[in-house]
Amino acid sequence: MMYKSNSVRETQNIAKAFAKGLKPGDVVCLSGDLGTGKTAFVQGMAMGLSIEDMVNSPTFTIVNCYSGRLPVYHFDVYRISDPDEMYEIGYEEYVYGDGVCIIEWPEQIAEILPKERYDIKIEKNLEVHEDFREITIDKIG
Repeated sequence: MMYKSNSVRETQNIAKAFAKGLKPGDVVCLSGDLGTGKTAFVQGMAMGLSIEDMVNSPTFTIVNCYSGRLPVYHFDVYRISDPDEMYEIGYEEYVYGDGVCIIEWPEQIAEILPKERYDIKIEKNLEVHEDFREITIDKIG
């Protein structure tokens, strides 16, 4: 499914609606260049999962955990150079746990991603305007 967003707020609203259908064990892989709106999308998902905490990208901590309608484990694996590093931080406990796992930069750990997941790609289209995004959501598996 493809969505078009003209603002951060629209991106968050798309994500909020998407997140309302998530269930325990769902994994969401979020791809897009720097500055495309991955964090805004995650913030919208947090709204849809009734998370009240401020949501930021866990760039230096690798994973942030949040409590809401479901537990949320938000990974930013941009700095991971070897997928084996993920096992050192308990990756399988999060991904195969009872919450929702969100992974930014999933291409860094492609070989260990679950076969069943949502792949979301966010792309800018500056030809339309600076804030325009195309958001593609695919269910894999």
